[in-house]
Amino acid sequence: MAIHPDLLVCEHCDTVYRRRELKRGEVAHCARCHALLERHQWLSANALLALVFTAMILFVMANAWPVVTLGLNGQRVSARLWTAIVMMWEDRAYVVAVLAAGTLFFFPLGRMLLLGWLLGFARAGRRAPGFVPMMVLLHYLKPWTMSEVFVLGALVSIVKASMYFDVIPDVGVFAYFGLTVLITLFSGVDLRPLWDLEERLPAVERAA
Repeated sequence: MAIHPDLLVCEHCDTVYRRRELKRGEVAHCARCHALLERHQWLSANALLALVFTAMILFVMANAWPVVTLGLNGQRVSARLWTAIVMMWEDRAYVVAVLAAGTLFFFPLGRMLLLGWLLGFARAGRRAPGFVPMMVLLHYLKPWTMSEVFVLGALVSIVKASMYFDVIPDVGVFAYFGLTVLITLFSGVDLRPLWDLEERLPAVERAA
């Protein structure tokens, strides 16, 4: 199918517009159904890919280092995310453990890996292999990435636990805070322009 980068089609009512370059802060809406058509992209593919790598580093730190250290009578206990998940599983809170593992580890990790794969090829101006199913998967993963809920819950728990224990926030909770900021930033980026990239065709099809 031919690609027409100078045309813009509303995905809700199929109205066709001639695309123009948007200035910083500008947003294009459909005149017929008022749906969002396009917004100004202030982050390039290179910048987004750098942010994804930064988020991956913070993700490793958040899971490798303790989130908080509790002290009482000279004894200290450090808690990591997976320690809490394993404890919930051993206490037979299976649903909560699976939800915590998915929303705080597997879904954010999958989202970052998918973004990194897509943006790596976008730097060269073309679609990544498996582009369509990956974009669909990103769409469904977006609501299930809940690092911000974990950070808020951890902060509330730290405040309440400080009434009974010596509470020391560790590297993990700060890394999760930074990761939450980056994931929120990713959520505000419109990935629809990636559909306008050139699709890499097999050599036989190109020759034909």
